[in-house]
Amino acid sequence: MKVYSDIPARRVSQLVADIGVVLWVVLWVRVAQRVHDATMALAEPGRELAGAGASFRGTMTSAGNGVDDLPLLEDRVATPFLSAAGVGSEIEQAGNNLVTAVERVALLLAVTTALVPILIVGLFWLVQRLRFIRRAGAAQRFIDAAPDLDLFALRAMANQPMPRLAKISDDPAGAWRRGDSDVIHALALLELAEIGLRPPPMAAA
Repeated sequence: MKVYSDIPARRVSQLVADIGVVLWVVLWVRVAQRVHDATMALAEPGRELAGAGASFRGTMTSAGNGVDDLPLLEDRVATPFLSAAGVGSEIEQAGNNLVTAVERVALLLAVTTALVPILIVGLFWLVQRLRFIRRAGAAQRFIDAAPDLDLFALRAMANQPMPRLAKISDDPAGAWRRGDSDVIHALALLELAEIGLRPPPMAAA
């Protein structure tokens, strides 16, 4: 598998693109963390409400238990305190529900903030890298199988712009049919450079 180009300038550009994508991912992950932290600040009232409810429940429960054993009164005095403790539990639960809701929203916002820009750039980068790997890998197999540049010269005539072909020969097709080694070599180098490969030493010579 050919991951990077043999051409130094193109290999450098590929490395820069890879590093850029990594930095892009790190940037948006950190932005997402900031968004998450900022959103979680909205959960503070819920925590305070839950704390107040828990404190109220504990106070009322303690008061109810304190008067529960008074003689003659049985549980008639303790009942209102214990009922009030139930209200404290409801307040605590409401606060916890608010915190849970904010946590879900914070997570959703953070994931969306990071995922959208990462996917936009990452998918474009991935398509380009896979395209290069597929083309370069297939071409490398042909080079390894037979270091003859004739096939790449033929592809150059089919794929390369006319002005580039004209710089090599006024009649590249005729030169190819005649087996003109210089023209074939120049055409093949043009196509290999487009793919990102260099010819093998035997063919280069």
